[in-house]
Amino acid sequence: MSDQNHTDPLLEEALASSSLIDTNKSVEQKLQVAEAAAAAAVAAADAANIAAAAAAALTQDTNNPEGEIKSTNPIANKGNLPSSSIAASASLKHHDDDLSSDVATSGLSYDKEESILVAKSEPLVPNKELLSISGTPASRGIAVGRISFLQRHAQLASRQNIEDVESEVKRFENARNEAIAQLGSLYEVTVERLGEQNAVVFQIHQMMLDDPDYVDAIEQTIREEKVNAEYAVDVTGQKFAEMFSQMDNDYMQGRAADVIDVSRRLSDILNEDTGFKKPHQLVNSHEPIILATDDLAPSETVQLDQNLVRGIITSEGSARSHTVIFARTLGLPAVISIGNKLTEDLEGKMAIIDGGAGLVIIDPDEKTLSIYADRKRTEDALRARLEQFRGKETKTLSGRKISLYANIGAVSDLDLVKSSDAEGIGLFRSEYIYLSSNDYPTEDTQFNIYKETLLAMEGKKVVIRTLDIGADKTADYFMLKHEENPAMGMRAIRICLTNHEVFKTQLRALYRASHYGQLAIMFPMISSVEEVKECLRICEEVKQELTKEGKPYSDKVELGIMIETPASAMISDLLAEHVDFFSIGTNDLTQFTLAVDRQNAEVGRFLNPYHRAVIRLIELTVKNAHAKGIWVGVCGELAADEGFTHELVRMGVDEISVVPSSVLMIRARISTLG
Repeated sequence: MSDQNHTDPLLEEALASSSLIDTNKSVEQKLQVAEAAAAAAVAAADAANIAAAAAAALTQDTNNPEGEIKSTNPIANKGNLPSSSIAASASLKHHDDDLSSDVATSGLSYDKEESILVAKSEPLVPNKELLSISGTPASRGIAVGRISFLQRHAQLASRQNIEDVESEVKRFENARNEAIAQLGSLYEVTVERLGEQNAVVFQIHQMMLDDPDYVDAIEQTIREEKVNAEYAVDVTGQKFAEMFSQMDNDYMQGRAADVIDVSRRLSDILNEDTGFKKPHQLVNSHEPIILATDDLAPSETVQLDQNLVRGIITSEGSARSHTVIFARTLGLPAVISIGNKLTEDLEGKMAIIDGGAGLVIIDPDEKTLSIYADRKRTEDALRARLEQFRGKETKTLSGRKISLYANIGAVSDLDLVKSSDAEGIGLFRSEYIYLSSNDYPTEDTQFNIYKETLLAMEGKKVVIRTLDIGADKTADYFMLKHEENPAMGMRAIRICLTNHEVFKTQLRALYRASHYGQLAIMFPMISSVEEVKECLRICEEVKQELTKEGKPYSDKVELGIMIETPASAMISDLLAEHVDFFSIGTNDLTQFTLAVDRQNAEVGRFLNPYHRAVIRLIELTVKNAHAKGIWVGVCGELAADEGFTHELVRMGVDEISVVPSSVLMIRARISTLG
């Protein structure tokens, strides 16, 4: 038996308990338990969640599938994506789904009115008299320290009338140039500390400061209202931040913090220019603290002293913000969106934060401190033990090889893929190329991005999904009509087959890039054989054109489809005759199978990815794929759910694609399976 199969006992125990399902039970019994324990297996944000899942599993009675488990899953309000180029530049870096914050709260129910977690079996808070508040889980981990509120101004600049408006505009321009220079320096510092993929946010901030909509709005306010630059910056920043916060997906909502950060930097520079500098001390302490604030700006987060700041709690914020991304990268536990429960009378109080559960315990007693100290030691130990799987093949105990890939949405994520030890890229979300542009990206623009990705992966397989615009991801220049139900409307492959020019431009770029690596192309939202045939026909047209033009491309490009509708799953035997692979998108497959809009918070409790109908469709798809001799992968949230990995392996899934931070965890889980 290989070294990989000799799993560390502590790790093996945690992985086994995280499955929540006795492998000796029938499939039907397993599914009943899985449905009952759905929330306990959702978490997969980073390696530390193995310990969280293990702890959650220990509180579950697998012989009592009737036990109800609930978890929080805040959904953003809907709005419209503006045409402003600041929206496009802000979406350049991180993206939807890559750093999911959905977290199980096993054994708990969520009381929305009181904003607290209530234990239903063995409580996380042994003493029920302790004050505990909850928010959105943002960055996993456990931290203990005294609460210290961020020392920062919160008021808008005072409004002053200005006679010489052109001089005031010049003041603003000087401050803007200084801010761009500061951000350049901050970018360099962040590259050294956190890597280029995290430093890109400060290049985005520079782009915001060059954005004509933002700059013109400030200058227009100065000129038309004859007011001071500080006031114009603050008012404009608040307006743009509000605009982002009202958008219809939580990723774009997260950009509100970036606008506030940029505007605050400008205000600080302008105030220094007048000789008045507002207080801006992040931490006023010499002992470890839990930093509390309304929201942290990215530039503030990246400059935190980890020797002092052990965790972060905020009253506001978005799970898709760069602040949360930085907190995860820095390994700082964080709970956000606590709301008005985070009051300044908590200053100086001892607290525990459980970033995985979204829980903050105020003034914990000795018993609670001891329990969380043990949990933290377990998490740290398990995280370290995962490193033994770096550089190993992903194999079951019987030696069966499973391809373990990573999901990404931008070239800037390639460093994450490499550091994760992924064996390839199972989902490159090409739509973010379109979302970061003010107009349709050209063939050469796309070609260069795909080429860079393939070269960076050095011969490893890269599966690129074609344009998946629509539903919760929109770009104004597509001029899509308003739809009552956009998730089932003009989106993804339907747009491509309606607008052949856009589709062929992307396919030409993809085929040209295929010359530089191992490319697979995947078509989303397929529901009929006719759609597949049309896609293949257009691919042939593109190859013929490139041949005539003398442009090289690989003749070994695999063509596959996403199985994310019940229709495609039900006719997967027919679809398999025309493609090289399937990739099951469990997020959309779940919502369409259960007729539950995953963007609608009111019906969120009915969205159960472990529903037997969903599981049976996955099983049917795998069976039909293998019957036709093609491989099948899974790239939705279920792929990164270590509590469900054994079911995917049992079904015969050939490839699993997850967020980079989950790669080692899933490899460890697979190594314990037969």
